[in-house]
Amino acid sequence: MVQVESKSSPASAVESAERHDETTRPTDPVQPLASARLYRAADLSALPFQSTADIAAAGGLIGQDRALDAIGFGTQVDKPGFNLFVIGPNSMRAQHAVANILKEAASKRRMPPDWIYVNNFSDPRKPVAIELPAGRAAEFRDVMRGLVDDLKTALPAVFASEDYQTRRGAIDQAFQAKQSEGFTALRDKASAKDIVILRTPMGFALAPARGGEPVPPEEFATWPEQKRREIGAIIEGLEKDLEHVMHQLPQWETERRDDIRKLNRETAKFAVGHFIDTAKSRFTATAKIVAHLEAIRDDLIENVAMFVIKGEGDEGPQLDQLEGPFDRYAVNVLVGRGTETAGVPIIEEMHPTLGNLLGSIEYVSHHGVLVTNFRLIKAGAIHLANGGFLLLDARSLLTEPFSWTALKRTLRQREIRIEDVGRFLGLTSTVSLEPDPIPLDVKVVLFGDRLLYYLLATFDPDLAEHFKVLADLEDDVNRTPATEAAHARMIAALARQHGLKPVDRAGTALIIEHAARLADHANKLTLVVEQLDDLLTEADFWAGKSGRAIISRADVEAAIEHKIRRSARLRDRAQQSILEDVALIDTSGSRVGQVNGLSVAELADFRFGRPSRITCRVRPGSGKVVDIEREVALGGPIHSKGVLILSGFLAGRYALDTPMSLFASLVFEQSYGGVEGDSASSAELYALLSALAELPLRQDLGVTGSVNQQGQIQAIGAVNEKIEGFFDICQKRELTGGQGVLIPTANVQHLMLRRDVIDACSAGRFFVYPVATIDEGMSLLTGRPAGERDSDGLYPAQSFNRLVEERLHAFARIRQSFGRETLSSSENRS
Repeated sequence: MVQVESKSSPASAVESAERHDETTRPTDPVQPLASARLYRAADLSALPFQSTADIAAAGGLIGQDRALDAIGFGTQVDKPGFNLFVIGPNSMRAQHAVANILKEAASKRRMPPDWIYVNNFSDPRKPVAIELPAGRAAEFRDVMRGLVDDLKTALPAVFASEDYQTRRGAIDQAFQAKQSEGFTALRDKASAKDIVILRTPMGFALAPARGGEPVPPEEFATWPEQKRREIGAIIEGLEKDLEHVMHQLPQWETERRDDIRKLNRETAKFAVGHFIDTAKSRFTATAKIVAHLEAIRDDLIENVAMFVIKGEGDEGPQLDQLEGPFDRYAVNVLVGRGTETAGVPIIEEMHPTLGNLLGSIEYVSHHGVLVTNFRLIKAGAIHLANGGFLLLDARSLLTEPFSWTALKRTLRQREIRIEDVGRFLGLTSTVSLEPDPIPLDVKVVLFGDRLLYYLLATFDPDLAEHFKVLADLEDDVNRTPATEAAHARMIAALARQHGLKPVDRAGTALIIEHAARLADHANKLTLVVEQLDDLLTEADFWAGKSGRAIISRADVEAAIEHKIRRSARLRDRAQQSILEDVALIDTSGSRVGQVNGLSVAELADFRFGRPSRITCRVRPGSGKVVDIEREVALGGPIHSKGVLILSGFLAGRYALDTPMSLFASLVFEQSYGGVEGDSASSAELYALLSALAELPLRQDLGVTGSVNQQGQIQAIGAVNEKIEGFFDICQKRELTGGQGVLIPTANVQHLMLRRDVIDACSAGRFFVYPVATIDEGMSLLTGRPAGERDSDGLYPAQSFNRLVEERLHAFARIRQSFGRETLSSSENRS
């Protein structure tokens, strides 16, 4: 029968453990780590300073040689597609640091040109884009404003002049004379035949007259028939003459209008010529500006009545005219660069919507209708960055509708086209604009985490076409006196950049040590500056609260402790459940088939370790090791793989001459959520071997580490949190002097433990054991040697390997016996 629990009392178990420590620890195959190996202190001996105020601040990216080479290469290659994608850890925001690097490259380049949009007089729906030398867009805008102001004064004045009025009066008089002559001749002819011409609401009418007065109809009706017929014939003839005169009136009016229009053009040409020529003289080197000014001259001459003569040719506001007739001559400065700045622009767009990225066309309501014109074209970030660098966050870009696709299309076409998303979606049906595209010459720099980049590279082949340069930022840097000094300078830079108090020498050392803890490696330092920046800000707060002008080590410790405390509610609840025996965890005594596996929970930016009880039951079977977590779909694939490795280990080491005749079940007790990862696979193997050998395992030891089929213990993550999680439970239950943890030997280099853990280890009240193999771990947990096969292929008697193998042979015999009995029963029935 398999023993599940030792029969000794807790007190005797503790005494036994103490005796075991006193008598066997010096001869144990694995000795606990010295306290010096549990934490690596910072070495700032090469950097003499009292506080960070005494040292020079570091600039740029520290320890990022690979990424800096990539950024330098990407900024120097000016061929299409060689844009940059900067990737790094999730919490790293490298835009500011990269922008500072780009400033050096930007300052050596020629400032890109200005761009303006002006009215297209032949087709107002298609505004014209004009390139100007840097700084001259605003100058041209001011010149046009001055020109319009001059025209507002000059045109009314010249059209109000005596000369214009005299010539205009002559034209009107000539028209009136023609009109008068035509009607006078007809009137005289009619009068000679006793006929008068009458004006009626319907036009003109002819009637018989006597003494120059019309004959009333009643009287005309009494006239003899013959006379009436004669009068009718006369009137009919005169009506033809009247019709001829009436037909000439529109022709005379047309001639009058043509003459007036000709006069207006001559007058306008005279009035505007000097102003246009003066404006042209300042931009003779820009052909498009000269052509536009000539177009303005022609438009002014053709449409001068719209500006100075109300009612003449006034057709109401058009697409290019929303406020006043002179607005059509305004200049929309899309991109204007000040002459006081040098180099090319570096633009970071924080909200890359389609409009913010590629520009937009705005609309205004006019008489209940949405209308627009060239003055309502707005620049996007890519316009402002054209000729320089555009910085974008990849996640923000991908989450905005149409932006990613529009950016790729723009990069491929090498020109900027302003796209109206409302028209794409069918949200607007009003008349819009089709502005001239602007040539594109920009270096785009995307920022994102590694997962996002590799997913995008997998599912969007266009990424390789447009972002050929990858700058992969390092998470950490090797810890040397030089890099520790560089981190001290970086801390000084952060303090000055954010206006924080300087940090004293001890505080700086602790921040550097914490950087190693954040890197999960005693011999590396994190390069995620944002984490250190946050720590420094919090330490500054606690220093200020204590009335100190310099941040001390105590302030840094307070910042670390309070940050943990704010996030540790769930950790404290988990520990409370263990201490109240709601979650069953033994930290003393020994049990068969039971071990304390160490796991880690990660919630946002906070991780904490906690022990989990792992148990195993065995019996004869078909060689199957059942992972209960997997059977109920609570185990992830990596965890399930780790359990399957256990079967490989057993089959390759024990009872090689017989079939594997084992049924074993493994479970994380009281686990009600998912289990993932293989860091508990060694603990599961310890429980399995304990159940097979019927040897109790020490419950005052926690275990972590993955295992391979050769029985080698492999490194795991979050080793510091796992050790501290088990230590917290042991400490709150009172340390016995025998408690400790088993960790992979490969994880010793990652240790940066809390001060209270180190103090307990130094006092001999807690131990950290590095183990390299399952044999070493089982020897520590059981007090039995592992044993090696002798020349006969047998393990030494009483070694745990011998006990395991004998148990497996026993299972095989039971299975064989059962098989024979089953066969015999079948033959008897037949």
